[in-house]
Amino acid sequence: MRRSLAIVLSVCGLLTAALVTANLTSEDWRTASREPVGLAPNPATTPEAVIQVYAARAVRWRGYFGVHTWVAAKPPGAAQFTVYEVNGWRLRRSGNAVVTSDRAPDGRWFGKPPELLAELRGTEAATVIERLEGAVARYPYAGQYRVWPGPNSNTFTAFVLRDIPELRVDLPPTAIGKDYLGARLAAPAPSGTGWQLSLLGALGVLAAGQEGLEINVLGLTFGVDPLDLAFKLPLVGRIELPVAALLALGLVTAAFTVARRRNRTLNKKPA
Repeated sequence: MRRSLAIVLSVCGLLTAALVTANLTSEDWRTASREPVGLAPNPATTPEAVIQVYAARAVRWRGYFGVHTWVAAKPPGAAQFTVYEVNGWRLRRSGNAVVTSDRAPDGRWFGKPPELLAELRGTEAATVIERLEGAVARYPYAGQYRVWPGPNSNTFTAFVLRDIPELRVDLPPTAIGKDYLGARLAAPAPSGTGWQLSLLGALGVLAAGQEGLEINVLGLTFGVDPLDLAFKLPLVGRIELPVAALLALGLVTAAFTVARRRNRTLNKKPA
C-alpha cells in the first residue's frame, strides 16, 4: 500500500512539475503573442554571421508533453534572420511541412517563450550557414507530419543538426520526434558527438558526449547527462543539480525506508 502511494505521489509530482514547466495558459493560440523575447541579436547592429537553435513549448495540449524546435540563421551582412522549421498545419495547406520565413527568430511560439539551445557567430557560423540550406532541402519527410512518434518539427531539427554538428546541440528530452529515423536503425546523434539506435522513433537508445545516455520508450526520453550533472525526464525535461541530487536522494531514501519496513515485517515473530 505504501509503495503504491509513493508511486502515485511521484507521478503526481512529475505531472505538476511538467505543468509548471510548460507555462500553459488558456490563451487563444490565434491571438497569442509572437513577439521576440530578446535572445537574438539585432541584425542592424550585428554584421557577423549568426546561427541559433531554439525550443519552446508546443501549442495547446501538446505543450504538456513536448516542445517545438527551429533553426534561425543570418549570413554575414544580412538585414534579417531566416527561420527554418516544420509545421503540420502548413502541410495541410500547401503539401509541404517545411517552412522558411523571416519571422522573429526569438519570437514567442504562440505565447510560449523560447529557450536558446545553441548559438554560433562569426566565421564558423558563416561556414555552417552555407551548408544549412542544403540540409533543409534534403529533409526527406517534407510531405509527412505526425505528432507522435514523428516525423514532426523536432525530427526536422534533428535531421538538420546532424549535417551541422559544429553546433553540438543537446535537444531537450521533451523534443518528441527527435529520435525518429524512418526506415533507418542507426544514425549520428543530433549533436554529432555520438550515435543512436531507433526503431521508428518509438524505441531506442542514444549515447553521445554532448547528450549523455538516453533511452527512448514509446517516444518518451529518459536519460542522464554526466557532463552537466543532469537527469532527463519526459514532460519535465532536464533536471540539473542540485535539484537532481535532491530528487535522487529522495528516491534512494524512500526505497531504503520501504525495504527496511518490509524487512521488519518479515522478521516479526507472531505473538
